[in-house]
Amino acid sequence: MLEIANYTTFNNTNNNLEKQILAAIDIGTNSIHMVVVEIEPSLPAFTIIAKEKDMVRLGDRDSRTGNLTTDAIERALATLRRCKDLADSFQASEIVAVATSATREAPNGRDFLQLVESEIGIVVNLISGQEEARRIYLGVLSGMDLEERPYIIIDIGGGSTEVILADIQEPRVLSSTKVGAVRLTQKFVTSDPINDEELNYLRAYIRGMLERSVEEIWSKLQLNEIPQAIGTSGTIETLATVRANEELGYVPDPLNGYELSRKAIEKVVKKLTKMTCKERLEVAGITEKRAEIIVPGAIILLEVMNMLKLDSIVVCERALREGIIVNWMLTRGLINSRLRYQDEVKKRNVLKIAHKYQVDLTYAQKVAEFALSIFDQTKGELHDWGNDERELLWSAAILHNCGIYISHSSHHKHSYYLIRNAELLGFTELDLELIANIARYHRRSKPKKKHEPYQKLSDRERLMVRQLSAILRIATALDRRQKSAIASVNCHYQADSQTLHLELFPTEIGDDCAFELWSLDYKKDVFEEEYGLELVVTIANRNKR
Repeated sequence: MLEIANYTTFNNTNNNLEKQILAAIDIGTNSIHMVVVEIEPSLPAFTIIAKEKDMVRLGDRDSRTGNLTTDAIERALATLRRCKDLADSFQASEIVAVATSATREAPNGRDFLQLVESEIGIVVNLISGQEEARRIYLGVLSGMDLEERPYIIIDIGGGSTEVILADIQEPRVLSSTKVGAVRLTQKFVTSDPINDEELNYLRAYIRGMLERSVEEIWSKLQLNEIPQAIGTSGTIETLATVRANEELGYVPDPLNGYELSRKAIEKVVKKLTKMTCKERLEVAGITEKRAEIIVPGAIILLEVMNMLKLDSIVVCERALREGIIVNWMLTRGLINSRLRYQDEVKKRNVLKIAHKYQVDLTYAQKVAEFALSIFDQTKGELHDWGNDERELLWSAAILHNCGIYISHSSHHKHSYYLIRNAELLGFTELDLELIANIARYHRRSKPKKKHEPYQKLSDRERLMVRQLSAILRIATALDRRQKSAIASVNCHYQADSQTLHLELFPTEIGDDCAFELWSLDYKKDVFEEEYGLELVVTIANRNKR
């Protein structure tokens, strides 16, 4: 399965380095995954420009010898040839490949890797379970905006399950246990649908195998710490897709950030265990090969959550293959600090999309500066929005003009489309909708209920869009000439007369800022109407600063 397109960022000063194309391959027990990325050292960031995935089932090993079977090796070689051809077509300068559980454990695993090198020209590194867990952690760092709290990352593969306790500082526990969806299906599931005896034995076996990892995690959690669970890879994504279809009638795009309660998972698992494999194939979101192994995979997830008393889990679409990229960048000094890289996932990804669509960042950052200044100075008087909404306003301000990449005509509408369909990691689907709407209304028409995307929002969300987009209109007017003619702005609200005084401080002495004053007069109507006030603009005496 080939997928093209998709844009991640960091923090460094590699301004003189050229862009580089890199491919990362994860040879797992169930699937082989590859991502091809373009690395932009000056940000530093990576953009996913292509994906390849195939369920080759390397884990279908010979039951007598434990060797990788000839058929499985042939399937893997065919997929890896396609991966190599795809990487070459993008002129990748390097292919970084790792192999995990199935290859690690098979007596002929190293022979298989030598075959890959001699026949295809890909050198594959065999990594340990703990190293696999560490790179999964790095992959999650690239795709989630973590806060100052502990996280339990659960990655259910075909041959093993990685359970990681971590925070934004470092991983505290990196565990890898030999329970995976393919392994357990082969070992314990003979009935279809699975009977109660096999189901109960499966649950008991999983609990026994995971006991040591769970105990270690409990021992590393401090008193009163409440961890947030994050789930990665195929099992959790499939369960989230099934649940979303049931609950919402559609699958969020991106799935990143979608939250599943333990009760919802129990409900899905109860339904799936009563179905035959053929019946599971009829469930929207379950593929043929996933239908065969989803029950053991789902039970692993449920048992981990039960043992760790996790009430819900959030989906992260980044995992080992993205962690391979991050690790490669770390080892080559493209990222100065893992913490600085992770610290602002959202900000980095907004800047990355701005870069992709050739946004004038000097201008965009000035507009964002004005927008946040007005937001901060009027908080508590004109509005009561908090830090989350401030972040959405900043993002919309940076990207409000990205639609010019398509056409200057109606570019505010193009901006909505580009933002709504961008891969902005760290943001939920609702966040993307709100950012896109705020950016869309920075000019021309004010928000109207006849506009379908706006109409679909809740009352609170529509109020947010109206108020924040009104601020953004004023901010864009303050840099009408796109030359930072105005250095700063001072806001003073008089409640008795319902007047907001906007005092402008020119950058250059003697500049009358006529264009900016004209633009403010032209754009202020929507702001005045939304906030129910009069906007009075004056040029400050420079000495006053």
